[in-house]
Amino acid sequence: MKNRAVFLDRDGTLNVDPGYLADPDKLRLIDGVGEALSRLKALGYKLAVVSNQSGVSRGLIVADQIPRINARLNELLEPFSVRIEHFEMCFLMPDDPASRRKPKPDLIQAAARALDVDISRSFMVGDKASDVRAGRAAGCLGSALVLTGNGAHARRQLSMGEADFIGADLTEVSRWIEAKTASS
Repeated sequence: MKNRAVFLDRDGTLNVDPGYLADPDKLRLIDGVGEALSRLKALGYKLAVVSNQSGVSRGLIVADQIPRINARLNELLEPFSVRIEHFEMCFLMPDDPASRRKPKPDLIQAAARALDVDISRSFMVGDKASDVRAGRAAGCLGSALVLTGNGAHARRQLSMGEADFIGADLTEVSRWIEAKTASS
């Protein structure tokens, strides 16, 4: 049987979003993220980041900094005995016709192939309407919005029932995923 995963947006979901994070030393985890990811890992989920990073195309982020930022994220997660297993990103602008940006399902689908994941047994979590919509478009079992980062604004952009769950933070969402896992 294929693996299952939690696909996660990065900025505003896992780490504080300073706007176009370009310096690994400025990456700060949101409170409770390490413990929440550890809970999800213990439930048997693979962890993948799927992230729009148009700051590269905008010239605000140097492309070779992205792997360093991702490595810094995993370094900060080490005390929780957890790591992000795969990073899938789109550096293109929203209006670029070749873009794989969320809300398109492309980033989730590519991460699922890389990790041999059954998307229908997996979840998408993010702080933007595009994250929730990407999860739904990909066919995730559940698509959740966190109210950290841009979540409060995104909540107003979503139609009733568009998000399967809305949680204050990743801790609340991880508990919801745990309950959904136990009931399936």
